[in-house]
Amino acid sequence: MYSFKEIFLTLQGEGGQAGRVAVFARFAGCNLWSGREEDRHKALCNFCDTDFIGTDGEGGGKFTTAADVVEALDRFWGDLPRLEKSVVFTGGEPLLQMDAALISAVKSAGYFIAVESNGTIAAPTGIDWLCISPKAQNALKQTSGQELKLVYPQAGVDPEDFSGLDFERFYLQPKDNLGADKTEQMANTQAVIEYCLKHPQWRLSLQTHKMTGIR
Repeated sequence: MYSFKEIFLTLQGEGGQAGRVAVFARFAGCNLWSGREEDRHKALCNFCDTDFIGTDGEGGGKFTTAADVVEALDRFWGDLPRLEKSVVFTGGEPLLQMDAALISAVKSAGYFIAVESNGTIAAPTGIDWLCISPKAQNALKQTSGQELKLVYPQAGVDPEDFSGLDFERFYLQPKDNLGADKTEQMANTQAVIEYCLKHPQWRLSLQTHKMTGIR
């Protein structure tokens, strides 16, 4: 059984795959926060701005088999070119539910598989693009992949603690504090810019979907 909050077609908004057409498949549930506001203060990740509770979003639901998930993905991909098929599994935390059966079925259907994870769970094989986004002091179990994307600044987190890991690209993304005003957001963005200028291993990642109004 696979539980998804929502599934929809969009453009990837951030990181190394920004601008790519993809089906976004958001799993329900996370291991670092319940998703309930009353629990935010004690969450292991307390700045999340995503609703991943339940299965009531567009395209969301509970899917009994991997084939059922593929059928749902294909409904949103529709008649777009098969050679460009791409899916982003996100959350919540997708690696709580992703397994070999799902990866095999989705790959067999012709999809490029991207996954966005907090890195606290080791990833199964078969993922084409693995983006790890470390959260605060939570220990990483997945220390390799295509992209490490660190939300910055985070209290007590130094990007250089991750710079020696086995990733192809390293991104800093300005922290978008829930309810933050424009001044605070600009300060976070400036902090990322200044860090990247001094540490060229790191690249700036912006949430272009928020800037453009893309879902």
